[in-house]
Amino acid sequence: MPANASTRSSDSNTSATSLHAAVADDFAAVNRTIMDQLASRVPLVETIGQYIIASGGKRLRPLLVLLAARALGYRGDKHISLATLIEFMHTSTLLHDDVVDESHMRRGRATANDAWGNAPSVLVGDYLYSRSFQMMVEIGSLKIMGILSGATCVIAEGEVQQLTNVGNPDIDEAVYFETIQGKTAMLFEAATHSGAVLAEADPQQEAALQYYGRYLGLAFQLVDDLLDYQGDATAMGKNVGDDLAEGKPTLPLIQAMAAGTPDQAKTIRQAIRQGGLDQLEEVLAIVRDTGALDYTRARAEEMSAKALEQLDLLPPSRYRDSMAELARLAVERQN
Repeated sequence: MPANASTRSSDSNTSATSLHAAVADDFAAVNRTIMDQLASRVPLVETIGQYIIASGGKRLRPLLVLLAARALGYRGDKHISLATLIEFMHTSTLLHDDVVDESHMRRGRATANDAWGNAPSVLVGDYLYSRSFQMMVEIGSLKIMGILSGATCVIAEGEVQQLTNVGNPDIDEAVYFETIQGKTAMLFEAATHSGAVLAEADPQQEAALQYYGRYLGLAFQLVDDLLDYQGDATAMGKNVGDDLAEGKPTLPLIQAMAAGTPDQAKTIRQAIRQGGLDQLEEVLAIVRDTGALDYTRARAEEMSAKALEQLDLLPPSRYRDSMAELARLAVERQN
C-alpha cells in the first residue's frame, strides 16, 4: 500500500550519516578506495575526478551495494570494489550529462565542464567508465559483469531517449517512465542486484533486491522532477525550472497537460517546445492548480511502497532497516 504518515520516519530530515551508520566502516573503505583508484599519470584526470567525486551528494549507489551485500550476510571484501566502481559509473554519467545538458551548476558548485571545458569532462568521464570495467574484471564474477555491462547500455539508451524527448510535448507517461527507468533507476537496480549476486543470494532474494533498487530509483527520479517545480534552489543545488528551461517533458508537465484545460495544456505545450523560462511563473501556477505535483508525489510514494515490499524477503537486520529508511526518505526529502 502507498506510504503514509504511519509508515514514514518520525524525522523527515533523516541525515545521510544515519543511513550510512550500519556500514560506516565499509563506507570509509569505499572512500579510501575511490581516491586510490583515481590515481592516474595524467594530473588533469585526477584533478577533475577528485573535484566531481568530492562535490557532495549522498553516494547512494555505492551505499546500496554495501547494504544489499551485508543484508544477505556477505563477509568478504569485494563489495568495497563493487561499490567503488558503481560510484565511478555514476560519476562518469554526471560528467557526460552536464556536457549534454550544458549545465553550469551541480550540487551548488560549478560543473566540471564549466570549470575545465567540455572536452576534458567527457574524456575524464570515459576514463572513469574504463576504470570501472577494470575493477569489474578484478571482482571476477561473469554474472556481475553481465549485470553492469548491460546496465551501461540501458543507461546510455535512457540518456539518448531523454535527449530525443526534449521539446516534445507529446511524450506520454509510459514513455516518461521508460526514460527514467533507463537514465536513473537502472544504476540503482544494478547496484542492489550486483550486491545480491556477490552475496550469493537465492533467486527470490536476488530478484527482490533487483526490484527494490528499481523502484527506489524511480521514486528518487520522480521526486527530483517534482522538486524542479516546487523546490528551493539553494537546497537543491540547481535552479528551479531547469527542466522546463531545457524543454524536458517530465511527469508534472505531462500530468498537468492531461488534467488541465485546453488553454492550460496549450501553454505547457508551447513552453516545452520553446524551452527557456519566459513562461515559468505561468507553468508553475498550472502544475499546482491541476494537482500535477500531488499526482507526481503519489506516484513516487507508490514506487517507495513497492520498494519496501521487496524487503519482506530479507532477514531482519540493521542493514534491511537502513534500506527501508532509504525508501521512505526518497519521498520525504527536499533536495
